[in-house]
Amino acid sequence: MPRSHRVDVGGEIYHCLNRSVGRQQIFYDDSDYQLFELVLLEVNDVTNVEILAYALMPNHWHLVLKSVEDGDLSDFMKRLTVTHTQRYRVKTKTVGEGPLYQGRYKSFLIQNDSHLLTALRYVERNPLTAKLVSGPLEWKYGSVYRRHCGTEKERKLLDKWPVPEPTDYLTQLSNPLTTREYEKITLAKEKGVPYGNDKFIMDKVELYSLQSTLRGKGRPKLS
Repeated sequence: MPRSHRVDVGGEIYHCLNRSVGRQQIFYDDSDYQLFELVLLEVNDVTNVEILAYALMPNHWHLVLKSVEDGDLSDFMKRLTVTHTQRYRVKTKTVGEGPLYQGRYKSFLIQNDSHLLTALRYVERNPLTAKLVSGPLEWKYGSVYRRHCGTEKERKLLDKWPVPEPTDYLTQLSNPLTTREYEKITLAKEKGVPYGNDKFIMDKVELYSLQSTLRGKGRPKLS
């Protein structure tokens, strides 16, 4: 089956995600999460991608990224997954045991307005949605903790949002998305459809030839 069309255009904002083969757990303790964050930092230093938010979960992760030039996103994601797989296999003494991830990363475009804030909330409250913690700052392995509780050096991994952070953002994180917000993000995640208002979606579909994403089969669901 041919691969689906993937957008990799500079200046756009993307929600990217990937998970382990067979949904197997790959992050067990601090050292596992810290290994990934170290790779994330190293890749960020040598690529042209801005990291707006991220959340690491036991068997998958989410990133909200802004690329600078065409091709930046795929370069970033390839370096990230390949390097992390190599380091993980060495750490766990499982070199030669095959892929760590299910395949290519999945991604969708995000409109740079209130939809971006919703996508950021979706990513940063993922640990709460999965009931791993009861408060947004209790999960150390993501951007919300790093941004609000990290050292100055740790915060440098994150780039400034192109939209202002609401003054009550932490309170917003404590509350689930509306049913409509969750349904639209789920559609974007499963189909690769741009996330935004109707005009944004149709403009991007036409501009980047994404018609197949509107009628293709759904992708595996992540929490």
